[in-house]
Amino acid sequence: QVQLVESGGGLVQAGGSLRLACVVFGTIFSPKTMGWYRQAPGKQRELVAFILSGGATNYADSVKGRFTISRDNAKNTLYLQMNSLKPEDTAVYYCNVFPNYLQWGQGTQVTVSS
Repeated sequence: QVQLVESGGGLVQAGGSLRLACVVFGTIFSPKTMGWYRQAPGKQRELVAFILSGGATNYADSVKGRFTISRDNAKNTLYLQMNSLKPEDTAVYYCNVFPNYLQWGQGTQVTVSS
């Protein structure tokens, strides 16, 4: 059974940084394109960034230049380094396969205060 376990969220002031991690269990991680998604209150879940198995990356315009997605295939782990955080980045962050996502994990809450 596939399990996605996100961690690293928290409360941070605007301009601060956080590093999220996602450990993937129950599936072969290394060949999959993986993404970070987020869902803000009252809004639909959106894709933040994705990374191909070989390391190529792509970002939503709203986070380009501030967030960095990376992966460690040996550890079945996906990361999201978030710098220069803004209040509009406040959301629950999830990792999943992109684009054909699997069952969602619980996510990790990121709250950015102004």
